[in-house]
Amino acid sequence: MRREKPITWKEAAKNSIRKHTEGGQMLRGSRFKAEISQKALARVIKIRQHHISEMENGKRPIGKKMAKRFAQFFKVDYRLFL
Repeated sequence: MRREKPITWKEAAKNSIRKHTEGGQMLRGSRFKAEISQKALARVIKIRQHHISEMENGKRPIGKKMAKRFAQFFKVDYRLFL
């Protein structure tokens, strides 16, 4: 029996990344893992909820300054969101 080669998470999510951006996917995944809503995250980091939605959906870029705010909240490297 022949085993298939495992794929990376990027390969598995390539359609979603193409649609939403890698940074947006990381933000959405981080929120999901932390079990926090867009509204609650927005309140904590003092931005509007719809800005988080736009970032997750690739309609608004996640700049370095904002990536650092997300990273501080989620306790990860800010470069994950860029």
